[in-house]
Amino acid sequence: MKIYLKENVWDVALQRINRIFDDFDNVVISTSGGKDSAVTMELALKVAEERGRLPLKMMFLDQEAEYRMTIEYMRKAMADPRVEPIWIQAPIKLFNATSMDDPWLMCWEEGGEWMRPKEDISIKENVFGTDRFHDIFPKIIDYYFPDESACYLAGVRAEESPTRLAGLTTGKTYKEITWGKKLNEKKGHYTFYPLYDWCLSDIWKAIHSNGWDYCQIYDELYRYGIAPHKMRVSNLHHETAVHSLFFLHEIEGDTWDALAKRLSGVNQAKHMQKHEMFAVQKLPWMFGTWKEYRDYLTDHLITMDDHKRRFKKEWARMDDVYDQMLFPEDLFKKQIGSLLVNDWEFVKLAGFINSPAMITYRDWKKGNLGNRTRTEANLRYVKEHLR
Repeated sequence: MKIYLKENVWDVALQRINRIFDDFDNVVISTSGGKDSAVTMELALKVAEERGRLPLKMMFLDQEAEYRMTIEYMRKAMADPRVEPIWIQAPIKLFNATSMDDPWLMCWEEGGEWMRPKEDISIKENVFGTDRFHDIFPKIIDYYFPDESACYLAGVRAEESPTRLAGLTTGKTYKEITWGKKLNEKKGHYTFYPLYDWCLSDIWKAIHSNGWDYCQIYDELYRYGIAPHKMRVSNLHHETAVHSLFFLHEIEGDTWDALAKRLSGVNQAKHMQKHEMFAVQKLPWMFGTWKEYRDYLTDHLITMDDHKRRFKKEWARMDDVYDQMLFPEDLFKKQIGSLLVNDWEFVKLAGFINSPAMITYRDWKKGNLGNRTRTEANLRYVKEHLR
C-alpha cells in the first residue's frame, strides 16, 4: 500500500541526495545509460554543482553487448565537464540466455573479436578481483576507496517489481534509510536509490521539463510498440532482456550483426517464435502433466551438469514449499520458462515467487497469518491471487 505525502518526488529526491552528500565525501553515480540513471545523474550533478563538489565520478560498467544508441548516449554523458568518467571495459563473465551449450559471454576478453572497439578513456584491465557482474560493483568502489566511506547513487525504482518494493521500503540500510543496499558496512560502502518512489511518468516529466538528454533507443522501442516495463537499454542477452533479440535486427541492424557474430545462440533465437523461447502455453500431447514435462526438459534440454543439478535442487525445494497449490501448473509453466532460457540463477522466477500472491500462500501454509485465513472469504482471496 502506498502512503502519499504532501511533498513532491522532485523536492524529496533533492533532499535525499543532499543528505547523502552531507554524510559521504565520496559519491559515485552508477549508470546503465537508462532513463532512471539519466535522471539520477542530472539531479546528482545539480546538487554537486550547488555544493562545490564537481567533478562528480560516474561509473559505467560496459557489458559489450549493448545497444549502439546506449553507447552514443554514454559518450555524451561521460564528456560532460562536470563528470569524472569511470568507463569500465574490462573482462567480465556474463550469462548468455540464448544458448544451452555456450552459457557465458566473456566480454572484453583479451584476444577476443569484440562487438566494437574499446573507448580511449576506458579502464581496460580488470583490477577489481572478480569477473562476475553482480560481485564487481562492491569491488569497484572498494578499489577506489579502500580506506574511506563511499557510496553509489543509482536509478532503481520500487514501482518496477514487488521484490524491489519490498527491498526498498523495509529494513534499514544506513541509519534510518531503507532505500539503499549495503555493499560493505564495515568500510562504509553503500548504494542508494534516491528516486525509489518515482513513477515512470515522473521520470519522463523530469526529462522533458528540463530538456535533459536521454538514450534515444527508448524512442525506437516506443515506435516498435514495446511495453514500457520491457524497455531495457543494457545487456542484450541477459535472461530479462533476451526478448529484444526478436526486434533488434530491425531497430539496430549493425548491433544485431555484431552480436550474432559474437555470441552463440543469438541467430537461432531470432528464428524462433517468442512462445517457443519464453514459455509453452499448451502441454505437448506426449506428456501427462506439466511437472512431467518440466522434469523431461530439465534432463534433456540442460546440457551442463552443474546447471542441471541447480535446477533439480530448486525444483525439489519448490515442490515441497508449494505442494498444496490449487493451480500448480502456473508454477510449472514459469519453471519451464526458466529452463527455455537456461536461467539457472532463477532471475526470471524471482519476480513470480516473490509476488504478493505467492508470499500470501507461503504464510498461509505455515500458519503465520492466523485464523483469519481459515475463513472461506480469505481462502478465496488466496486462491484467486494464485491464479
